[in-house]
Amino acid sequence: MPAEIHQFLCRTDNFGVLVHDPASGATATIDAPDAAPVLAALAHKGWTLTDILVTHRHGDHIDGIPELRQHFPKARVVIPEKEAAAIVPVTGAPDRFVHEGDVVTVGALKAVVIETPGHTLGHIVYHFADEALLFAGDTLFSLGCGRVFETSMQVMHDSLQRLAALPGTTQVYCGHEYTQANGHFAATVDPQNAALQDRLREVAELRAQNAFTLPTTMARECATNPFLRAKDAGVQQALGMTGADPADVFAQLRERKNKA
Repeated sequence: MPAEIHQFLCRTDNFGVLVHDPASGATATIDAPDAAPVLAALAHKGWTLTDILVTHRHGDHIDGIPELRQHFPKARVVIPEKEAAAIVPVTGAPDRFVHEGDVVTVGALKAVVIETPGHTLGHIVYHFADEALLFAGDTLFSLGCGRVFETSMQVMHDSLQRLAALPGTTQVYCGHEYTQANGHFAATVDPQNAALQDRLREVAELRAQNAFTLPTTMARECATNPFLRAKDAGVQQALGMTGADPADVFAQLRERKNKA
């Protein structure tokens, strides 16, 4: 039976996401920005929380974990070991530390951990290959990417390129509803991109209806997201960087977005 995904808002613009395995009844939350919306979503769906899968250490992704553990003391907490020094004081000791290539199960569903340093040094994402699902945290957003806080721009560029190499049919869930703001910036650095213009129109319609812009797909992001398109001649030309190293083009994109 295929995985069931339930997406909802937490805080102002964080996404909460539940991943449910109908065969076993297992349910994971990807991060926990705030306990109350996660608890409400679980009650709405009639699901029991069995797993808490953490992408990185920032408070808007882990602050809800202590309360969730009170409600579901048997729920397994999985965190990136490279973020342990920051996460454990907030959440308590996890049930499992994970690294690059580890497999995490939610019932019969299997995710491979991919390390994507850049936004934070120990950021990870969860790739459920059989279900064509990627939970990207704050590494990749629709039409954007996370700010680079703890590594070089080259490292973040490399992390994003690893994700861009996943199958185009992969459905991508991100940590925030930033698509429309990202799109406004993307249009300034990729102005001739017809696929981007189509996506911007779609996003405007969705947001006018207060509907979510996610999930996206990896194929769509590779066609429209400038942070995955640093090799593209049109993007390079718009930046005045024709023929430049793609990592340098990415760095310029990220610096411009920081100031936008």
